Amino acid sequence: MFFRVFSVGLVVSLWIGSGWVAAADSISKETEDTLRSALEVSSTGLKVDTVKTSEIPGLFEVQFVNGPLIYSTASGDYFIVGDMFGVGPSGFVNLAEQRRDGERVEQLTSVDIDDMIVFAPKGKPRTVVTVYTDVSCFYCQKLHKEVPELNEKGVEVRYLAYPRAGIGSEPYRQLATAWCADNKQETLTILKSRQSVPENVCAGNPVAAQYLLGQKMGVRGTPAIITETGKMIPGYQSAADLMVTLGLN
Repeated sequence: MFFRVFSVGLVVSLWIGSGWVAAADSISKETEDTLRSALEVSSTGLKVDTVKTSEIPGLFEVQFVNGPLIYSTASGDYFIVGDMFGVGPSGFVNLAEQRRDGERVEQLTSVDIDDMIVFAPKGKPRTVVTVYTDVSCFYCQKLHKEVPELNEKGVEVRYLAYPRAGIGSEPYRQLATAWCADNKQETLTILKSRQSVPENVCAGNPVAAQYLLGQKMGVRGTPAIITETGKMIPGYQSAADLMVTLGLN
């Protein structure tokens, strides 16, 4: 069977009493098997990764492997694609994005800090931001010029590589050159100043792995700034604006 209805839209949860109606983590094996059988259609190539109950009774949260998150009926005959929002006293809250925030925090723990290019403030940082960057990106270059100001304000900046043109491209080789350098900070700064350095793509460099991780985390462009809580800030913000966003102004 194929999907009977494909609905793109907004799923809304309700604030009841003192909080959101919480989704449970586990479901019966029978329900999971039913959803896998209905949704793993050979023509799509999609495979179900996890199945959980959602905040809305009767709808199940289904995550496909390297695919979308959907909300399905128990039979799998109908499903909805879209973020789930909660309606509370302060307005709408994107519950799906909150869930992704937590996933990003977990994903970042898998990256060794030695595989990042870190610009740290003197003393203990007030906060840490992780920035997916591409040396060929104008706004990445612009943000990099403000890293010293961010450091002065107590913000540690940790760079991960995201060559927008893909693995093997010229930006990939430039990023690999920075990550393979003896002085990674200096080389990255030179490249972001639009100056050239001898190409050095060393074996075992982490650029490809970081690029693939960025895709899993929802990075679609650079710079992509991720806070300690996993919130993603897409695009450039000045140091002053970023301090406001981080609540540190």
